[in-house]
Amino acid sequence: MLSNMLTKEKLLAQEGEQFPGKTYVEDLLKPVYNDQRDYLFHTMFQIHRAHVMMLLEQEILTKEQARTILQAVEDVSQTDPNTLSYDPSYEDLFFQMEEKIADKIGKELAGNMHIARSRNDMGVTMYRYVLRERLLLLLQHVLELRDAILEFAQDHVETIMPAYTHTQPAQPTTLGHYLTAVHDLLARDTTRLWNAYRQVNQSPLGAAAITTTGFPIDRDSTKTSLGFAGLVENSYDAVAGADYLLETATAVLVLMSNTGRWLQDFLQLCTREFQAFRVAAPYVQTSSIMPQKRNPVSIEHSRSIASSAVGDAQAAITMMHNTPFGDIVDTEDDLQPHLYSAMEKAKRVMRLMTVVVRTMEVNREHLLKKSRESYITITELSDALVREKGLSLRQAHKLCANVARTGVAKGMELDEFEPEVFERIAREELGIDLQLSSEELKRYADPRTFIEVRRITGGPNFDETRRMIRVRRSRLEARWNECTAEIRFLQDQDQKLKRKIQELIS
Repeated sequence: MLSNMLTKEKLLAQEGEQFPGKTYVEDLLKPVYNDQRDYLFHTMFQIHRAHVMMLLEQEILTKEQARTILQAVEDVSQTDPNTLSYDPSYEDLFFQMEEKIADKIGKELAGNMHIARSRNDMGVTMYRYVLRERLLLLLQHVLELRDAILEFAQDHVETIMPAYTHTQPAQPTTLGHYLTAVHDLLARDTTRLWNAYRQVNQSPLGAAAITTTGFPIDRDSTKTSLGFAGLVENSYDAVAGADYLLETATAVLVLMSNTGRWLQDFLQLCTREFQAFRVAAPYVQTSSIMPQKRNPVSIEHSRSIASSAVGDAQAAITMMHNTPFGDIVDTEDDLQPHLYSAMEKAKRVMRLMTVVVRTMEVNREHLLKKSRESYITITELSDALVREKGLSLRQAHKLCANVARTGVAKGMELDEFEPEVFERIAREELGIDLQLSSEELKRYADPRTFIEVRRITGGPNFDETRRMIRVRRSRLEARWNECTAEIRFLQDQDQKLKRKIQELIS
């Protein structure tokens, strides 16, 4: 095989002796072009509009020049991007579109569209513009899942279930308490995504290549026209600082990592062995050979997609590692699709789990039964012996450990013990007389009692869980209003700019 490799001369004859070579085109320029066409096409024209209007306001372009350029921009922006394909005559999509504009108004005037602007600051502005839209969309889906989780929790404030530590039955809690914890993970994920949005939503336009320009441009004008909240003020930072990408990737990575953990719980709770959750029929699939199966494929795929999103986000982070602190537009061409992919997959997981959660059924009786097994209420018995019977903590713990060992050996549960057994073990192991009534023992062994006495802030007590849900509902509504208001603001800014263009060219 190796002997059949092309010689240098044959390779150059095949590849060409001038830039770009055939392989460079096929394996780099063409894929980058396709990504630009699919993700950045419409954003590119919006940035053209804002920049040309600013040049007009600053009298760098005359009104007639600006009108002519913008009319051509509007005409070319109507191109269906799906009809476009890579043309080796142009370095990338942006030069191809400039050529189309030049075909209408001439190269010189079309070129003036780029006065005081570089491919560098234009590129970073496009990336930020697109990322902020995707962040807001993902935020909406996270908020919708949080709403579903809170509603689910509200329905199951008094659904008693085992809590697990080290994957072993540990203590009773409630499904509402557990789901509120899941919600709180998502709430912190929301904060991380919102913080990332605030970092992304800053305008680098006007930095030009890296040192701004000698033309008297107004960076605030383009910032306002494009709906950015502020400027990346230092022009070097505007072009070189890419931590907005890292922050976005990290927020998505943490969201999907957190989600993958409770998805794993959900899958376990769906098993026949646990019999806790029943996924609704539209989201389960039977086996091709085993007709009795109800495979929770919606949750399985969500877990898998979440892992894939983590990989894409990690890829974006890794690609930034050791990238020089300068112009990274070319690096971003390869990096951005990983980030878009991670965010798209995260959105799919949020959407899938929202409908699954809203339609899930819970086997309350079975969960309550499991909460009476495996001695998981014995912590309360130990605590009560300290609080009410005057034992030291170590005495109570030793006594209860002995009781558990004895019961497991005899195949008994805690609520099956007679008080005399406790009293005997206390005398033999601790040398103390313990008076314990049947009523007391039944109460200490009851998982409902276990939960009711845990009234401490954040505990599973029914009223405390209801309080937590109310507080979280209020915070969720506030965040939803904040997010939707931001979306409306950006839409309004987008329409304002387009109306200014129409007024000028008409």
